[in-house]
Amino acid sequence: MVKPSTTIGRELSITLKRSLIGTPLRHRVVMRGLGLRRLHQTVRRPDTPQVRGLIAMVGYLLEVSAG
Repeated sequence: MVKPSTTIGRELSITLKRSLIGTPLRHRVVMRGLGLRRLHQTVRRPDTPQVRGLIAMVGYLLEVSAG
């Protein structure tokens, strides 16, 4: 049985605030996975544990807000 998600409809706005120059390759790969390529680019992603984990890994480069 599939457990209903409590995060349905919730989204996070994620903005790239710092340059990827000099960051580890793994962090750059995470940014591509989030869909961020350019400075000050903003994407909206669902508020899931997977996305939260990616944000935790590279949070020092991002600005995150709800909605």
